[in-house]
Amino acid sequence: MRVAMYYNNEDVRLEEMDKPQVEVGEILIKVEASGICGSDVMFWYRKDKVPLVLGHEIAGEIAEVGHGVDNFKVGDRVVATHHVPCNTCHYCQMGNETACETLQKRTHFHPGGFAEYVKVPKINVDRGVFPIPKGVTYEEATFTEPLACVIRGQKKANLQPAESVFVVGCGISGLLHINLASGIGAGRVIAADTIEYRMKAAERFGAEHVLEYGDDLPSKVREVNDGMLADLVIICRGAFIPQALNSVEKGGTVLFFGGAKEHDKIPQTVNELFWRTEMTLTSSYAGSPADCFDALELIRAGRVNVKDMITHRFGLGEAVKGFYLVSHPWEQESIKVVVEPQK
Repeated sequence: MRVAMYYNNEDVRLEEMDKPQVEVGEILIKVEASGICGSDVMFWYRKDKVPLVLGHEIAGEIAEVGHGVDNFKVGDRVVATHHVPCNTCHYCQMGNETACETLQKRTHFHPGGFAEYVKVPKINVDRGVFPIPKGVTYEEATFTEPLACVIRGQKKANLQPAESVFVVGCGISGLLHINLASGIGAGRVIAADTIEYRMKAAERFGAEHVLEYGDDLPSKVREVNDGMLADLVIICRGAFIPQALNSVEKGGTVLFFGGAKEHDKIPQTVNELFWRTEMTLTSSYAGSPADCFDALELIRAGRVNVKDMITHRFGLGEAVKGFYLVSHPWEQESIKVVVEPQK
């Protein structure tokens, strides 16, 4: 079968690999659509693991089922998530499934979503594969995992309907946060970025005010938020951390959502951040199976407008163009890039 083998963001090669053999409890998915995630172009994160086949936002049709698989059959349209929890460890029992060691390190697809076929392990089949509802396309279904991450992040931040939300960074994760927060009735949704087309996209997907990022960001937030800073600040771009931390109101929350650069640090002192502010700093990683289920239902119901976030589609042989666009989004105003492995 054909795969897109990743060496770096500008070197993704079309190569051949044996189609995986399905074993007990496993399924083989014929991948129809696979989204490129921002984490896929974090070269520092996987430079010691290349070459490899990436891709974890997948949707497709079941091509084979292993012995013992009773809840799925050949021909089913499904979306799968690559990371699932064990459901039995301390973290899972405390409701922190995405801190589970099994989820973080021990479950994955073979070889990855940028391939014609993907084998899904037994544990993922058990708790990380979901039927695609009627009316939802394969490419829309690829948003299940990234939207699940956003849902979990807003749960961790305890977003309340009346709160003002400030999303810093308007790439795909920022736009999903904006669309979801506005859809559930946040008091006011504000966004910031430095790239003009992303700022315009933020308006289309629900931001009431869109600001240009800069040193005066907190004062800009006050201008559009009745003299107040934001109740919840969601950081979707690590480079924006300094001013984002200065844009949260006393008693408010900062959610570190997007991955930062390899050596980025929080610049403020403990006293600057916490003394007399009662600020909460929190973070989120990935999404649980329950979050994936909720995400797919929101997509089915049209509550989150994922379809209009897709700007580029490439066949497997042109995957390198997709990776380049995700790492250089301003060149062709890309938001979400989807690879279609059967083309």
